[in-house]
Amino acid sequence: MTKNEIKALISLLEDNDNEVARHVEQRIVSLGEGIIPFLEEEWEETLDSELQKKIEDLIHSLQFDGLMEKLKAWKDSGAENLLEGMWLVNSYMYPDVEFGAINKTMDQLYFDAWTHMKEEMHPYDQVKALNNVLFREKRFSANTKNFHSPANSMLHLVLESKRGNPLTLCVIYMTLAQRLGLPVYGVNLPNLFILTYKLDGVQFYINVYNKGLILSKTDIDNYILQLNLNPIDIFYEPCANIDVVKRALRNLAFSFEKMDDLEKATEVTKLLTAITDEGTV
Repeated sequence: MTKNEIKALISLLEDNDNEVARHVEQRIVSLGEGIIPFLEEEWEETLDSELQKKIEDLIHSLQFDGLMEKLKAWKDSGAENLLEGMWLVNSYMYPDVEFGAINKTMDQLYFDAWTHMKEEMHPYDQVKALNNVLFREKRFSANTKNFHSPANSMLHLVLESKRGNPLTLCVIYMTLAQRLGLPVYGVNLPNLFILTYKLDGVQFYINVYNKGLILSKTDIDNYILQLNLNPIDIFYEPCANIDVVKRALRNLAFSFEKMDDLEKATEVTKLLTAITDEGTV
């Protein structure tokens, strides 16, 4: 469609015939995210608050459908880039934040951490060096005051504020560690996401939410015991990137539930369902 044809189509949203307006909305949605700039232009030009609200809802619907397709594509392509997956979660609330901006911030953090690394460092010393950069120099820390805020699941906001929940802080830490060549991976503990360093028989755990505190297997055993749960492999072994993003979406949905925003909680749950195979959580 030409620009004039698109503008003519959008103008029909004001039609007094509800059937015509509904058909136009369906046609606009079928055109996909490419029509959003035209909708935004129409929103700016009109003074009709009802039309503005209708356009806002259409834009959100288009962005949501597009995000769902991108998440599915990310999963189907192997879910290899965790940072990209977390950026897609970020896109639910902030669709205008570009992946490149997040990557650029991570690149700077990587450079700062790289200058502290030396060859032949013991694994513990490698972790302590990364802890020093993130928690002392850069002052990243747990957001304990607003633990359930949706902002804690938004990676770009966590990078800006340097406050986050266990998962987002772990994603930042793990991404840096892996770029530095460290065998550090996520671990899906109940109620707490942590990391593990695992290579050639050496394995220990890192509680990023507690400024990178190093934990042993016995510490994990005791934690599981306190929760009255049976020790299973998932509590000790590295999890896949797709599991990290699923947990991020669950966290976000729970945040919206705590805020009584059930509409957003339902939408985020739909995103989670879209990348969840039947029979898995």
